[in-house]
Amino acid sequence: MFFKQLATKESSLSYFFGCGGKGRGVAVDVVAGDEEWFIEEAKKANVTINYVIDTHVHADHYSGGRKLAQIVGAPYCLHESDKGLVKFEFESLRDGQLLDIGNVEVKVLHTPGHTPDSICLLVSDKRRTEAPWFVVTGDTLFVGAAGRPDLAGKEREMAAVLYDSLQNKLLSLSNEVEIFPGHQAGSVCGVGLSGKPSSTIGFEKRWNPGLLMGKHDFIETLVSEIPPRPAEMDKMVAANLAG
Repeated sequence: MFFKQLATKESSLSYFFGCGGKGRGVAVDVVAGDEEWFIEEAKKANVTINYVIDTHVHADHYSGGRKLAQIVGAPYCLHESDKGLVKFEFESLRDGQLLDIGNVEVKVLHTPGHTPDSICLLVSDKRRTEAPWFVVTGDTLFVGAAGRPDLAGKEREMAAVLYDSLQNKLLSLSNEVEIFPGHQAGSVCGVGLSGKPSSTIGFEKRWNPGLLMGKHDFIETLVSEIPPRPAEMDKMVAANLAG
């Protein structure tokens, strides 16, 4: 298995991983302007980019996912709930769906809360074990924080949904499962993000303040600490919806 994490502008984190043996790869949360990096990394690893996935329609940066997918001839993927919202064709992903990346298996987890369409990607390297190794958490769970719930305009309702996604989809995973989030310190997509770009489920269960609260306190804390909206957010969302 190969794995690359790209720290990019706006404190975003993008990912490229897959199976070197079978020559298959997946690109996640590509930022506009970084498309060539993924193409070059694929050449170095002698792999094909088979899927390009955005974990949600982003509000803090322009996505390069659809452009990369068009360049390399791969499907561009979003959660199925984005049908009718985005203005272009895409490959729908559903909760529980498995993606075959050679010896690497990716399971789609629908984790709404930050946005209604948010997903996480649970990854296993079947050459080692069938058990999940890590999860790409997008803007659902960060190192030291949880995603902001207000971008859909229903912050209290979405905070409750986010709590359920965290408890039912992510915190039920084994403690040793690694997490790789969509942002690190400096991002406006959450409050209290660590500058460390990875963690584990077990460490976050023990030390992430939001994960130590009951549902009521989680909601109240999250809605009281909402950071300023991203600069040019409306333009970015409109552009990402238009493709």
